[in-house]
Formats: sequence, C-alpha cells, structure tokens
Amino acid sequence: MTTRFIVPLAALGLIVLPALAQAQGSATGGTAGSAAAGGTSASTVGTGGTSTGANGATGSSLATGGSAAGGKTMDRSHVNETGNGGLNGQSKAMAHDGGTFSKSHTQTKVRDGEVESRTKTMAHEPGSKPVKSTTTTGSTTGR
Repeated sequence: MTTRFIVPLAALGLIVLPALAQAQGSATGGTAGSAAAGGTSASTVGTGGTSTGANGATGSSLATGGSAAGGKTMDRSHVNETGNGGLNGQSKAMAHDGGTFSKSHTQTKVRDGEVESRTKTMAHEPGSKPVKSTTTTGSTTGR
C-alpha cells in the first residue's frame, strides 16, 4: 500500500521542482526624513523596486527627491544607472539661516533582487546640540 503513494508523490516532485527553479520575485523599499530648526526645514525621500519574472527578465525603478525651506536653501537629486542593470539615486536638501540649519540626505540603491535605502537628517541651532537621525531599510527578493 505504501508504494502506491510514493510513486505518484515522486512524479509530482519532478513536476513541481522545475517550476520552483523559475520562481518570480520582487523587492521594494525606501526611506524618507525631515529635519527642522528655527525657521529652516529640509526633507528628502528615496524609493525603489525590482522585479524578476518567470522568464528571468528583471525590471527596476527608482525615484528620489527633496526640498528645503527657510533662509538660504539648496536641494538636488539625481539617479544613475550602474551599467550592470542597477540604479543609484541620491537626494540632498539643506536650509540655513545664520548658524541655524537643517539638512537631509537620502541614498537609494537598486540591484538585481535587492533594494537598499538610507536617510540621514540633522538640525542645529546655536547653543544647543545637533539633533541627528538615521533611517535604513533593505529588501531582497528571497530567491
């Protein structure tokens, strides 16, 4: 009686294993942060995603941006391809008014099956300690 069940289960394993070898996967992630001191503020954000289909083809995306307000401001963002199908993105924003300033910096990386993002912020007013924060996230397809 036991042999009757083992043979069909072994045949099922031969059918299921090739399907699992071509499994699809996706990864998404991102971080954002804001800092404010006195009349200044700065914020940045970065998010990315990658997906691999059953045929092995991979698609990726990355978006990043930032803004600053109060006093003298600066913000810039850019995204570059790595040449290996990956993407790197970075945003920086800063505002300062005399010795008071706020700044935020986000870096996001998308690789085949992996997304990483980190945001660092800092705010400072003269006469007090700077307030700092770091947020990090990572995600993989689990293939």
